[in-house]
Amino acid sequence: QVQLVESGGGLVQPGGSLTLSCTASGSVRSVSAMSWYRQGPEKQRRLVAGITNGGSTNYEDSVKGRFTISRDNAKNTIYLQMNNLKPEDTAVYVCSAEVLSTEWGDYWGQGTQVTVSS
Repeated sequence: QVQLVESGGGLVQPGGSLTLSCTASGSVRSVSAMSWYRQGPEKQRRLVAGITNGGSTNYEDSVKGRFTISRDNAKNTIYLQMNNLKPEDTAVYVCSAEVLSTEWGDYWGQGTQVTVSS
């Protein structure tokens, strides 16, 4: 079995910063692309940022210049550094990864809540 476990969410004031992390563990032989999604009150899950195992990144337009995704391949972990947070960034942030266990598959974490409010 493969598990993705996120951490680092919480309550922060507008303009503040948070760093999220997500680790793939269990029967992991290899990890390819990893991504962060967010799900707001409208319940639609949207891609925030993604990173390949080679380090190439992509971002949703609204977070460019404020969020940075990075990864530690040795730890099968990705991070999302979020700066200058805005109330509209409030959402459940969910990690996703392409993982080779017995075969390649897409896995999802449970999510971590980020609330930006004064």
